[in-house]
Order: sequence, then C-alpha cells, then structure tokens
Amino acid sequence: MEIEKTSTGIYPAYFYKYIQLVENENLQAILQDQLKKTEDFFKSIPEGKYLYKYAEGKWSVKETIQHMIDTERVFSYRALAFARNDPNTLPSFDQNTYAKNSNGDKRNWKELTDEFLAVRESTIFLFKSFSEEQLQIVGQVSDYKMSATAMGYTIAGHVAHHINILQERYLTD
Repeated sequence: MEIEKTSTGIYPAYFYKYIQLVENENLQAILQDQLKKTEDFFKSIPEGKYLYKYAEGKWSVKETIQHMIDTERVFSYRALAFARNDPNTLPSFDQNTYAKNSNGDKRNWKELTDEFLAVRESTIFLFKSFSEEQLQIVGQVSDYKMSATAMGYTIAGHVAHHINILQERYLTD
C-alpha cells in the first residue's frame, strides 16, 4: 500500500520542520530509499569524526546517531499505539536525557550503525503492516494529537534533518 504525503493527517506545527524535508510523496519509498542512503552516508564518515562535537554542549556524531535510533524507536512505538487505537495519552520524551544516558560515545561504530539499519528495517515492516484505516487513526502524545501517517513522515524527516546537520556542522572541513 502506498502512503502519500498528501494524506499526512494531523500533526503539531512543531513537526512540520521534519515533514517538509521529505521530498518523495510515498512513505514506503522514502523509508526504503533512506535506508540505503543512510547506510552509505554512515560508511563515508571518517573514523576521526566519530567523537567530534562542533560546539561545546553538542552531541558527538556517535551520540547523534544514537539519538536517531532512540527517536525512531519512540516514534515507531507511537505510530503503533495510534494504529492500534490505544486510548492512552503517550508520554513525551526528553531527548537530552536520553542522549546523556545512552553511552553512545562508547559504542562500537559498526554495531551502532547496524542498529540504526535494523531499527529502520523494523520501521518499514511496521508501516507496511498498517491498513489505510489504521494510518489515519489519531493518537495523543502529551499535549498534542497526531496521526500514524504523520508519525511515519516525521520519522523520515527526523533522519533527514540529522543527516543535514551532520553534513553541515560536523563534516565540513
């Protein structure tokens, strides 16, 4: 089933910055295409940059990738909860607390990047499993409502956002 961007559904304004980064209209194609592009991008990062931080208080390259993994897991769970019509309000998560407690910098590079790829494969299967009706179900997270489809576009846009940041601020010398 194709999930078109024109049917993104309900989402808070904050997530527009991610959703607008997704160029392809087909969510399944975006997620699949991004898998290979991200794998190639990770392979292009020099080993000497893995722990690099472009400014004081910013995450390293490894911590950023760990953040991408953690966020995709959280957002995928949210999409699953929405699609299953979970009536509960889901909690927000503090990305800085997650990053601080991730041990991202101590992780093996190959295992870290392989984990991202495995999580993305899981995300692809998850969204393939949803019916059109499930994709339109709106759930509650903290103080906002969002559709499962919008969460899928946010997942793809979030990765695009962080790849852009890594390219522009970490790998420019």
